[in-house]
Amino acid sequence: MTEVKNEPENNPSSHLLTDQEVVTFITHGYHIVETDIPEALNQAIYDEISQLKSNPGDGILDAVPKLYQIYDHPSVKGALISLLGESYQMSGHRHCHINPVGSRSQSWHQDGVNQRHHQIRTVLAMYYPQDVSSDLGPTMVVPGTHFRNAPTDQMATYTNFRDQVALTVKAGTVAINHYDIWHAASRNKGDRTRYMLKFLFNRTSEPTKPSWNHDPKTAEIEAGRLGSERVGICSQSDHYKERGLRRQMWQHLLGRSS
Repeated sequence: MTEVKNEPENNPSSHLLTDQEVVTFITHGYHIVETDIPEALNQAIYDEISQLKSNPGDGILDAVPKLYQIYDHPSVKGALISLLGESYQMSGHRHCHINPVGSRSQSWHQDGVNQRHHQIRTVLAMYYPQDVSSDLGPTMVVPGTHFRNAPTDQMATYTNFRDQVALTVKAGTVAINHYDIWHAASRNKGDRTRYMLKFLFNRTSEPTKPSWNHDPKTAEIEAGRLGSERVGICSQSDHYKERGLRRQMWQHLLGRSS
């Protein structure tokens, strides 16, 4: 029997986030994982989705089993372990978002149920099997809004935000977002359908220690950003509240609070 070596590049522990990246996720609410998934696999997934007669909803993983390879990728698993702990689980809810040519922009929304806890318990892991250019209807996110709470009907009246970010990414990218971040699909003005596979991942246990590549000295420096960094334009009062919520999230991830 040939011994199978667990090479560092294939080991999720070699792809854990840094203190800087975790603090950035806390302040911004999202993290972009650029993978080395082969172009042929991305194209095969795109083609298989294109051939589906209807959107299978939660059954997308059964309809396109190649998606297992995406969420088993060490870079993706390393990021999920860093934010949710080693025992994280994939939720039974997942969806293939289809943005056809000529679509209208989607309304801003939060996927969370507006039960505010300000801890990282669920994330959205959005995989893109094709390159997403600015004209192909990219997902838009508003950094820092995972600390905001707004009724869906009120958010539907908003159009563009000064600080919004278009997730223009390469095929094989997985964007990991806090469950409560404000996001929306934009209008597809391109020449092909844009697909995005949304999978949810949940924390299953309370953190007792950092689950990422943690260095106390580096962390002390990076943690200073929690109280100083402004992600978007907001009032001094809102920024004051946000700083406290960021610190709560950080302390929880470090295993220092319940």
